[in-house]
Amino acid sequence: MDFQRQTNKRLYEEHAATLQLLGRVERVFTGRAGAYPPAAGDAEWPAFARTLLLAIEVEVARHFEFEERDLFPRLEEAGDGDLVALLNEEHATIRAVAEPLAGLLRQTLAGEPAPAQWQTMKTLALEFSERLGSHAQKEDGALLPVLENLLDEDTDRDLFGAYASG
Repeated sequence: MDFQRQTNKRLYEEHAATLQLLGRVERVFTGRAGAYPPAAGDAEWPAFARTLLLAIEVEVARHFEFEERDLFPRLEEAGDGDLVALLNEEHATIRAVAEPLAGLLRQTLAGEPAPAQWQTMKTLALEFSERLGSHAQKEDGALLPVLENLLDEDTDRDLFGAYASG
C-alpha cells in the first residue's frame, strides 16, 4: 500500500514484519515439526522462542499501546468509535492469548518443555498467530486508510517522532 503519512508507513511496515513472523510461527508449530517438543540441543528453537517472546513483550505491546494512547482517541473524536471499539476488543483478545504464551516461552527458555506444556504452547501460538494476523490485516484495510485522511502533516510528524523514539 502507498501511504503518504509517516505514521501509517511505519505501522504498515510493522504489520508486514509481524505477518512474516507469524508465518514462521505457523511453520514451527504445525506439521510434524510442531507435534513434538524440540530435540535437546536444538539451536534453532531457543533463537525462535526468543524472537517470538521479544515480539510479544516489546513490539506488539508497544504497537498496541501507541494505538490506544495516541491514535484511538483521535479516531473517536472523528466519529470512528465503532472501529476503535472493535480494535480495542481485538487487542484485549490478543493480549489474553499472548500473556500465557509468553509465560510458556519463558519457561521453555529456562529449561526443556514437558510434552503437555508444548501442546499448550502450540495451541496458544497458533491462536495468537491467527488473531494477530487477522488484526494486522484489518488495521491495514480499515485503520490506516482512515488515519491517512485524518492526520495532518504536523500531527503525523509529531506522532511519528513520538512513536519512533518510544
